[in-house]
Amino acid sequence: MTHTVMALFLAAGCASAAIGIFEDHTDVGKVLHAGSVAFDSDTRSYTISASGDNMWAVEDDFQFVWKKMSGDVALTTDIIFPVKGGNAHRKAVLMIRQSLEGDSAYVDAAVHGDGLTSLQSRDVQGATTHEVGLNDASPKRVRLEKRGEYYYMYLAREGEELHLAGGSMRLALKEPFYVGIGVCAHDKDAVEKAVFSNVDLGTPAAGQPKIHSTLETVTVTSTDRRVVAVMPGTVEAPNWTPDGAALIFNSGGHMQRVPVSGGKVETIDTGFAVKCNNDHGIAPDGKSLAISDQSREGKSVIYILPLTGGTPRRVTQNFPSYWHGWSPDGSTLAFCGERNGKFDVYTIAVAGGEERRLTAGEGHNDGPEYSPDGKYIYFNSDRSGKMQIWRMGVDGSQPEAVTSDDTNNWFPHISPDGKQMVFLSYEKDVTGHPANKDVMLRVMTLADKKIKILAKLFGGQGTINVPSWSPDSRRLAFVSYQLVP
Repeated sequence: MTHTVMALFLAAGCASAAIGIFEDHTDVGKVLHAGSVAFDSDTRSYTISASGDNMWAVEDDFQFVWKKMSGDVALTTDIIFPVKGGNAHRKAVLMIRQSLEGDSAYVDAAVHGDGLTSLQSRDVQGATTHEVGLNDASPKRVRLEKRGEYYYMYLAREGEELHLAGGSMRLALKEPFYVGIGVCAHDKDAVEKAVFSNVDLGTPAAGQPKIHSTLETVTVTSTDRRVVAVMPGTVEAPNWTPDGAALIFNSGGHMQRVPVSGGKVETIDTGFAVKCNNDHGIAPDGKSLAISDQSREGKSVIYILPLTGGTPRRVTQNFPSYWHGWSPDGSTLAFCGERNGKFDVYTIAVAGGEERRLTAGEGHNDGPEYSPDGKYIYFNSDRSGKMQIWRMGVDGSQPEAVTSDDTNNWFPHISPDGKQMVFLSYEKDVTGHPANKDVMLRVMTLADKKIKILAKLFGGQGTINVPSWSPDSRRLAFVSYQLVP
């Protein structure tokens, strides 16, 4: 028998036996047609045939070729679907999975029949699947890496080197866990096939970690994420333009713009202001951009310039001052000012003039933002002992706590329809809002104060410092960070 035929006999088979670098295979979940795998040792390729309704939501149905492992893992392979014109949503996956139960916790890198490629995860057994998607990636080679509790996807098209695809998933799995490759037909009545070749299973490369930044969007109802752009270094704080077409963010002291659909990054002309920080935002009429820049004073000053670029006009005379919000009528700015070592919430007319202090004597007060109806200013304060979200009247009257839990909560942003509030949550022992921490994006429905997690990620400072809701209140923009060699 040839290597391929013998491997097919064993894999279909009669007894548990090694299949190349893997230990065994099985159908996971509910399938109408038993799956199979053929291994060719000469090409290190695995041809997997599988049924299965889907790998999504709260249960997965697929054929899985696996090995039990512990520690950090790097699994790399080329993927093709040999039969053209099959189900567009069929999936070939690289997977790290807690168990062989259909509703197990897992992370995978999934290549679909139509080229859509996603990093997917289920946080705990029986929970709903989340994803970070790349539209029409159509990769030739894919890598899934586990580094501690973080999982990363790398891709390469024909002629490319593997590169970080953006985004990451955070998931704590107990050791040992299952590592392998699999196929789902996305049609319970069908059988689909994928070929995995040049398969390599080992540990991630060592080396000096470097920061990469991923601009992402997340749909609030589904928690599905989409990558807009991946860049080496640090980018921060996306604003969503009022026309819904672009994101504006800061990087290296400059303001930049990129289409929400992805594409070319363009630098906005800010004149002398070339030390912009992550406190910036767009006027309600969409014509002006407020920035916070330290080029002239060495500390942050608030300026306004045309959204398309131009010469900044100074607004605040006192500094440091960090912009955070426009009033709905566009006449007033809300900002955090440090005066004599104390951080408080202030307002000032867009035209400039005297600043007005709204908080005093009660902890660190930061991140002010107007509600869309103009009745409140939301902000974060540690006056209760932990950093929590508060709101007050626009004149500073009647402050009241909005959140009260064991996390440290920063940067409240109210959806344009006034119904929801997103904020950034640090673990309880974290002081301030540092970069490079385990954080959560959480959203509260303001009518009933119910909170749900939108994403668990590596981030913090720069992730969501400024208003970043889409105009239709359905999605949010944010930055996640990847610390990898």
